[in-house]
Amino acid sequence: MSETKSDKPQAAPRTAYKVFRTISTRWMDNDAYGHVNNVVYYSWFDTAVNAYLIEQGVLDIHQGETIGLVIETQCNYFSALAFPQTVEAGIRVARLGTSSVRYEVGLFAQGEPLTAARGHFIHVYVDKQTRRPVHLPLNLKSVLETLV
Repeated sequence: MSETKSDKPQAAPRTAYKVFRTISTRWMDNDAYGHVNNVVYYSWFDTAVNAYLIEQGVLDIHQGETIGLVIETQCNYFSALAFPQTVEAGIRVARLGTSSVRYEVGLFAQGEPLTAARGHFIHVYVDKQTRRPVHLPLNLKSVLETLV
């Protein structure tokens, strides 16, 4: 199936995101081609969202009864990032379900107006012991609603 021009993914502006988190690149993030390797971008998605949730007091990775499991990820790349750049990760929630959340993350070179990469991942929230889906805890849902 061919992609039409309107279907082609485009870089997004900063205004598309609700909150931002600064991430420092590391020497080891660069690959043999001199830019950040694609797998690192997915790590940044996890870091940006989970650190925000921990800071908001709605994710306790050690004692919490509910955890989010990733069931889908995707990323589009628009321009290269490389060490020693600083990256700014924009976060928003595109869909808030009963037990799942679609997070969208835009990665910006510091001060740049458009994403160098943007993508999403979906968490299904489950009971930590049984791994069965559960309703989003009310405190988590309240924080996520601010990102819609």
